[in-house]
Amino acid sequence: MKQTLAILGSTGSIGVQTLKVVEENPELFDIYALTANNNVDLLVEQTKKFCPEIVVIANENLYERLKNELKDLPVKVFAGSASIAQVVELKPIDTVVTAMVGYSGLLPTINAIKAGKKIALANKETLVVAGDLVTRLALEHKAQIIPVDSEHSAIFQCLVGENENFVEKIILTASGGPFRGKKTADLQHITAKDALAHPTWNMGAKITIDSATMMNKGFEVIEAKWLFGLKSEQIDVVVQPQSIIHSMVQFVDGSIKAQLGVPDMRHPIQYALTFPQRIEAKIPKIDFSKLSNLTFETPDLQTFKNLSLAYFAMEKGGNMPCILNAANEVVVSAFLQNKIGFLQMSDIIEKMLHTTSFVQNPDYEDYVACDFEVREKTLEMIR
Repeated sequence: MKQTLAILGSTGSIGVQTLKVVEENPELFDIYALTANNNVDLLVEQTKKFCPEIVVIANENLYERLKNELKDLPVKVFAGSASIAQVVELKPIDTVVTAMVGYSGLLPTINAIKAGKKIALANKETLVVAGDLVTRLALEHKAQIIPVDSEHSAIFQCLVGENENFVEKIILTASGGPFRGKKTADLQHITAKDALAHPTWNMGAKITIDSATMMNKGFEVIEAKWLFGLKSEQIDVVVQPQSIIHSMVQFVDGSIKAQLGVPDMRHPIQYALTFPQRIEAKIPKIDFSKLSNLTFETPDLQTFKNLSLAYFAMEKGGNMPCILNAANEVVVSAFLQNKIGFLQMSDIIEKMLHTTSFVQNPDYEDYVACDFEVREKTLEMIR
């Protein structure tokens, strides 16, 4: 039987590549629902190509335009974040691909978990903000969460067939981003255009900036804690500039497993969708005769202090990771609009971590209130 998918964020980088996997394997997948934030034109194009039952545009101001564009197709059109959160609960959906960027992915993921759906998790902020809540709900509702991030997919693949009690630590790899090797003085006048020029991965703007500041790796550290049930001291980060080794697991006997592959997100997407099966992928393979070297470096936590801020938030727990995420989303948006400098982003985030009220055991309402408070305070600081 075909697997029926809802793709949240179908017009973003992960969403587009998920649809490529679907297109390459039409006998395996059906598209039931597609959602987007603002990109009406691409959502219309995708709808005409994949014929979903439902499409949702988060921006309610674009509803009439979307509905008019699709008036000749037998598709139901909805708008608003509430509609996205409700769509995932529909019975025909087997798997929800959470490819939305940022905090907006939290409630739809929670609803999908409560509905017992399989989650192909590409929205790392869900576990960053509310990892304790999300993992508890997944156990309660027996919802399977399979990571789509290349690093967490690599860890997941290395653990298949292993007893997780024997894991000593995991080693998340980082490309180093466009400013690898730079020092603070070199980053004084970095522009958004500079930061968007990632050396190996093709990602959306927000994730690319997070990669340049190392916040993306910080989020991945927090996400790994919840996905794999680890302590902070069991999670290391190493820079692997070629982006060929996607991550590693070290076991108590000293053995290390690594997952290698070309930097193409279709691989972890396909693996998440077809697990536990592996199927042929139309993706380039590594040619070791042309791979001259694999190098490793220690991340520079003084220059790129977002990674150390993420470790701090993870170790503190409570609503600290929620504060970290909310402040980061605001400063990245401001940087992309040339309102603040590259180095100001981590300075503002650090200040928010130390000035926002701490909640040790937050529930969902606490996360919502915290997210709102931090966004308002961060915007005020930027003004």
